[in-house]
Amino acid sequence: MNQEQVKDFTRRISQSNRGGLVVVVYDIIFAYLTDAKECHSKGDYEGFRTALLQAGRGVEELTRSLNFQYAVSKNLYALYVYAKESLAKAVIRKSIEDAGEAEAVLAELYTAFQEAAKQDHSKPLMQNTQQVYAGFTYGRNHLNETFQEPDASRGFFA
Repeated sequence: MNQEQVKDFTRRISQSNRGGLVVVVYDIIFAYLTDAKECHSKGDYEGFRTALLQAGRGVEELTRSLNFQYAVSKNLYALYVYAKESLAKAVIRKSIEDAGEAEAVLAELYTAFQEAAKQDHSKPLMQNTQQVYAGFTYGRNHLNETFQEPDASRGFFA
């Protein structure tokens, strides 16, 4: 994952509510799976392994965030375990096909969580963050983002 993606994910996390945060975690997983595919095609198996382990950490985070008071969590847990096992097999076998199985399962869930996130109109989880406004100015090849602070007091309050 390159620095630009890290900055983008950091900004998205700081602006996300609960539903949006799940979608961001999925996007991070898919970014690492893309990195794994690129490394595999180049024959860089150490990079392939590292990217798959990072994707597995994302799946672990999704698993830890399940609320088992809801029945659907048991089904999601089983799917996450399957995805995690597929990623582990991919690392051991150095196989892109096993990683593809995990990606297919996660892609189906991703579309469902995207729809659910559109219906979540709650406030962002992080407070005292910078507001990001995109689209005021345009660069030659990209969209500029402007950070504006309503007040200068950010961070933790003691």
